[in-house]
Amino acid sequence: SDLRFKLEETDPEFLTMDEIKIILAKEFTIKRVEQVRDVFIFCIFTGLAFSDVKDLSPEHLVKDNKGELWIRKNRQKTKIMCNIPVLPVAASILDKYKDVAECTGKLLPVLCNQRMNSYLKEIADMCGITKKLTTHVARHTFACIALANKVSMETIARMLGHSDIRTTKIYAKVLDTTVSKEMEVMKHKFAI
Repeated sequence: SDLRFKLEETDPEFLTMDEIKIILAKEFTIKRVEQVRDVFIFCIFTGLAFSDVKDLSPEHLVKDNKGELWIRKNRQKTKIMCNIPVLPVAASILDKYKDVAECTGKLLPVLCNQRMNSYLKEIADMCGITKKLTTHVARHTFACIALANKVSMETIARMLGHSDIRTTKIYAKVLDTTVSKEMEVMKHKFAI
């Protein structure tokens, strides 16, 4: 059996800092929608996959010797350990839902993936974002923002729990493609 699988070359969508700020600043009247937004933003700032956020529990939070909070968790998909510093935005979301942890043993109120994605579509509409938002877009966004901020490929691979750095390199390629597309637009805008 000479079965070969070809990975589809897709351009993973990711959000810009401006788009993230719009989503963060948006006031939602429906609690459910607000929770989905918060979980999505948490994923953006931790790079965790949806399945890993779903079973995130207090035992996955660890303080280092400086008192900084980290997420240490084996990825569900690869069983590889992720070590992720908890940035202030993510920390404030954890704090907002600390009562959830006391009730459910989980750190965040996470819906099933399908419902998350349908709420994310609603959130995108409400925020005027034309990109298709899914739980996976958050992970792509984390990787691209980290790369854009000069975080090394190896560090990103470790935080994302990639077993192979080639997986992480996809994000660099996406970023390069985006940069060249945006520069192309600039070239035409400022053509003399």
